[in-house]
Amino acid sequence: MKKLLSFCLGVFFLIPVYAQQEPLISPNDSVKRLVEMLSPKVYSDLSAHMNLEFYTSAAAHFTSGNFDEAAFKINRVRLEIVGSFNQTISYHFRQSFNNYSEHHSLDNLSSSIEFAYVNWRLNPELKLTVGKQFLALGGYEYYVNPIKVREFSQFNDNVACYQAGVTASWSPSSTQELVFQVLNNRSGEDEDAYIYGRPEEIARAKVPVISTINWNGLFADKAVHLRYAASWGQQAQGRNVMYLTAGNVYEKGPVIAYLDLMYTRQGLDSQGVVTGLQGALVDGASTAQHTEYFSAIANFDYRIHPQWNVYVKGAYETAGIYKANGVFEKGLYRTTWNTQACIEFFPKRNSELKIFGHLLYKGHQLTDRSKALGAVSPHVQRVSLGFVYTLPVF
Repeated sequence: MKKLLSFCLGVFFLIPVYAQQEPLISPNDSVKRLVEMLSPKVYSDLSAHMNLEFYTSAAAHFTSGNFDEAAFKINRVRLEIVGSFNQTISYHFRQSFNNYSEHHSLDNLSSSIEFAYVNWRLNPELKLTVGKQFLALGGYEYYVNPIKVREFSQFNDNVACYQAGVTASWSPSSTQELVFQVLNNRSGEDEDAYIYGRPEEIARAKVPVISTINWNGLFADKAVHLRYAASWGQQAQGRNVMYLTAGNVYEKGPVIAYLDLMYTRQGLDSQGVVTGLQGALVDGASTAQHTEYFSAIANFDYRIHPQWNVYVKGAYETAGIYKANGVFEKGLYRTTWNTQACIEFFPKRNSELKIFGHLLYKGHQLTDRSKALGAVSPHVQRVSLGFVYTLPVF
């Protein structure tokens, strides 16, 4: 029964998948599945696990201190299935119902599908992952399950992180891991990857992939976690993308603290921030070239009680041009400050139900270069109250 169910689920969803890839709820968690609660005998025969995530909030939005609107929002609804065929082959499928279900020509999948991959454990140290998976950048905010993040940094919010490809992971010990990865650097055509598409004078890439080397290490009795990565790929002929990313995490007892340092240079502006600064003063806007972005993200979580958690978070981010092109001069174009405070309440222990109150302030500082393009980037604030619930169905 276990093998039959896993096989049917795998074939039905044409599955494949890799890990941020941590599941919404791990099969090893102590949280009881819905099927287990309703029919314990049937549950014992299953090797697949389904989780349903629901995240909703009521938020008041402000622009430069002026009230803009207040509304309810369904922030996220996602379904995932994780399981295994045997001790060496496992799979992970996850779909978001908040993304438009557009067909992507490059990977031949709907844009709503985040994970669709298969893991093949060749031996205790080596694992191969094939399918649509997570781009293995460094950093903690980027890596952690999105259910734990109320507002991403500008940098991570604009990374096309779910791509098709292959990954090899080597773990020489329980505290060290090396990851070698080759993925597509986009899911669809160039017109989908950039705000104004690929400039006509630049030829398309014949091999649009990105390669990543990622190192993950645990130290100090696993209290210190380092996640470092370097990535390079081709966006178009003569236009490449490079990422250097580092996550430094301390997690012990009630404390989780981290500092992420993220940097990228992009021959074509896939982040889109600099491109989006072209305003009414620009005649015939086009995708910016030779852009660079830097982010420093700091976070401090403290579990003040088994049912209460608080955190403060801040990010300093820059967007600029490292080589003049078109209407863009070389130099800095925008600086962003992102500050957050949040309190979380867990009504039940060992439950994935969470109620939260969250404050956000995001301030933008435009340089004279941006203003010369007619750019407008007002400060934004948000006050939100909501809840997140991940239901382990079976």
